Amino acid sequence: MKMYETKFIRNIALLGHGGAGKTTLAEAMQFAAGMTSRLGKVNAGNTISDFDPEEIKRKISIRTSLIPVEWKDYKLNILDTPGYFDFVGGVKEALSVADSALIVMRGSAGIEVGTEKAWEYAEKADIPKMMFITEMDAQNVDIETIMNTCKEKFGMSIAPVQVPWYEGEKFVGYVHVLKMLGRRFDGTKVVTCPIPDVLQAKIAPIRTMILEAVAETDEVLMEKYFAEEEITLEEIQEAFKKGVLAKQIVPVLCGSALNSTGISVLMDTMISLFPAPNEGKKEMGYDTSTDEKIQIDCKENEKTSLFIFKTIVDPFIGKFSLFKVKTGTVSTEDTVVNMRTGESERLAHLYVLLGKEQKEVERLYAGDIGAAAKLKSPKTCDTLADKSFTVSYDAIDFPKPYVKMAIFPQGKGDEEKMSSALNRLMAEDPTFYIEYDKETHETVIYGIGEQQLDVIVNMLKSKFKVEVHLEHPTTRYRETIKGKVNIRGKHKKQSGGHGQYGDVVMEFEPSGDLEMPYIFEEKVFGGAVPRQYFPAVEKGLEECIVKGVLAGYPVVGLKAVLLDGSYHPVDSSEMAFKMATAIAFKEGLVKAHPTILEPLAHVEIMTPEEYTGDIMGDMKKRRGRMIGMELRGKQQVIIAEVPMAELYTYATDVRSITQGRGDIYYTFERYDEAPIEVQQKVIAARKEMA
Repeated sequence: MKMYETKFIRNIALLGHGGAGKTTLAEAMQFAAGMTSRLGKVNAGNTISDFDPEEIKRKISIRTSLIPVEWKDYKLNILDTPGYFDFVGGVKEALSVADSALIVMRGSAGIEVGTEKAWEYAEKADIPKMMFITEMDAQNVDIETIMNTCKEKFGMSIAPVQVPWYEGEKFVGYVHVLKMLGRRFDGTKVVTCPIPDVLQAKIAPIRTMILEAVAETDEVLMEKYFAEEEITLEEIQEAFKKGVLAKQIVPVLCGSALNSTGISVLMDTMISLFPAPNEGKKEMGYDTSTDEKIQIDCKENEKTSLFIFKTIVDPFIGKFSLFKVKTGTVSTEDTVVNMRTGESERLAHLYVLLGKEQKEVERLYAGDIGAAAKLKSPKTCDTLADKSFTVSYDAIDFPKPYVKMAIFPQGKGDEEKMSSALNRLMAEDPTFYIEYDKETHETVIYGIGEQQLDVIVNMLKSKFKVEVHLEHPTTRYRETIKGKVNIRGKHKKQSGGHGQYGDVVMEFEPSGDLEMPYIFEEKVFGGAVPRQYFPAVEKGLEECIVKGVLAGYPVVGLKAVLLDGSYHPVDSSEMAFKMATAIAFKEGLVKAHPTILEPLAHVEIMTPEEYTGDIMGDMKKRRGRMIGMELRGKQQVIIAEVPMAELYTYATDVRSITQGRGDIYYTFERYDEAPIEVQQKVIAARKEMA
């Protein structure tokens, strides 16, 4: 593969709803550019992008693939992203290095939830956008309705530059409204021809729409437009690109990726309207010597710096760190420093990835995307740079995962093998992570959604030969008391020689502080219990609160006061007083009205207003308690307290209820007494486990 200077590079994220045709479009670009001799199909499992066995089996993209396309002396780095929200981490990776976004829609479906999400992602990334309506050869495609809906959803920046041309029901070409030329498809080529008379009526309002959008970008053109003076093609094209770069104009093109129609025009348009890396938004980072936020220009003549935006850990293609050259140039055998670890890394080989293939290159210029293998300890979001470079680039803002499940190996002795495989998968996907719960002795995995965790389970089996199963994690219940009781605990044992004797009178009551396990006090008078045994009593209490009397959960909110007791000058010992305390604890808590506490979460659900009723109804089923509602932007935020046991897969349910438009955040809030029916279930479940 050739080496391309910055001005000849375009980095483009393909965004859209799951199944909208992004992977098919990337395949069509490769085919149109002559880089492949066959047009792969998702259903056949032979596309360049979707090479992972899980992707082939599910017929969806589960991670972002890099598809470089060489077209007319330019290099288009196409970042084919997943459309399903469970795999949004791949979208975030792509947008961290893309300079523009192409949002793909199906003509037969129009705007879908994923289209709206794609628009939001691109807006947040602050990059220019373009839309491509594919499947224009499908039946009953209503382009006018799609355009009107786009304007309603996304505003007046929508600017269709093509009017589709049908003969009968066949999509045969389009009118280029900017240039006012007819274009007819001839195989994979497009030929210029007169504009059909039947399209004149459709062209006029769209032409007006474009001229209005162009006039908005320049005061001189605005004056010309209102004075009804002619605006030249050169003025229109210059202003149109200016508007695209300023995010004021979003061009809309159409075609059919499946039949490779309109693909060459799309690539030409992306080259002419989308920014090169040095024309787009400035790179942001912070100066490691001052911690100040600074702006970096993407220039070839600066010191070398790379940003790792993705890590691939794959038994099939090995471990690769994918990076964007933010500044300077990088060549094979260069040595760079990891800004996070301070370690030097020698780039023995540089690659450009094409799906699962690796093409070795000698040099990459600022703005280009490449990969390196066998680095020491790189992580996604690391900055690698010249040793005198002092800037570390901003990390990717990955969404926090809220779906969690406990994971268990099927085979005996597979714990270590499972843990090693999970860590490798975690290195590849920053929206997935694992933790070991010391209290429940469970390995818990977190993901964006249940589909993502299902993929993880299948990858463990197919790639790492570890079979596992998932269960809901054990909820961290607590126990406490509601009453007050005085109780004596006496431990007396005689077995020849020194005996054992400990005697305590203790008072147990609620402390009022559920964040503290216990408060211990002593109010012993007259030396009934010598002071030297007070620590033993507290130690006995500390050991007992680990396991409550109802279901064996840790005890909290307990106040224990040592009031009285007795001792034996020979047989008393620290161990005897610990045993006496344990007897008092068990008998006392049973009589002090013990109860089970459940963890509650502070939950915030973001949803369009039309789904608030459904969400609140679902909340009631989960024993949620509404706290309030507030409007944030265009979404309602429902604030509630919900038992943690009801939330392990709730993020998936929220997206299902809101058709993918809602989201959830929650954090542990406090413990509260569980309803009696819940307590009975918890106690019964613990007895079954015993």
